[in-house]
Amino acid sequence: REGFLWDIFFNTFLFIFAICAFATCGGYSGYLQVKVDCADKRQSNRSINIDFGYPFRLHQVHFKAPLCEAKRGEILFLDGDYSSTAQLFVTVGVLAFLYSLLATVVYVFYQNKYLKNNRGPLVDFVVTAVFSFMWLISSCCWAKTVSDIKTATNPTLVFHLISACRAQENQCAATHEPHWSRLNCSVVFGFVNLMLWVGNIWFVYKETGWYKTGRPTRF
Repeated sequence: REGFLWDIFFNTFLFIFAICAFATCGGYSGYLQVKVDCADKRQSNRSINIDFGYPFRLHQVHFKAPLCEAKRGEILFLDGDYSSTAQLFVTVGVLAFLYSLLATVVYVFYQNKYLKNNRGPLVDFVVTAVFSFMWLISSCCWAKTVSDIKTATNPTLVFHLISACRAQENQCAATHEPHWSRLNCSVVFGFVNLMLWVGNIWFVYKETGWYKTGRPTRF
């Protein structure tokens, strides 16, 4: 049937882009490297590596920074816990992938059972609408969270955490900043998934009794 061919076609895109969304977010890791040049040249060129990644519990990310007036150092932590939003985004992506894969199997192998008593299309319609809403919420929240993560790992903000960098006689500079292309792609994939799931509502709706009973009879 033509309707089911479109459903299968759309579901192929649904589970592909769902994989792209949760993989680019859940597989992210980055690092910031800063250099501290103390006024006392004997303690210059102190490099600090700050590694972070999914699920972005930045308040647990610690690093050791030198104290220029002494040979000892200080243990510091980044600010912010963004794990709830990141895990929500990944969870929605994984569930959307599993459901679209299941729906494709049903369309191909269990089409008659799917159409029996109109229950299958109705359940499919409701679940598709729910996933559209979840993609809207998770994508918007994740876009805001990515912006917050960039702010929390901004070198200027990190310099304010380091005592040696707050002293004017010392010099601090970022020698490596995190690459954000992967997280930016995850935000784009989130909104692409939103558009695909909203578009899929129409194709699923066409299989429901609501659409079929509302069509005019042709003679």
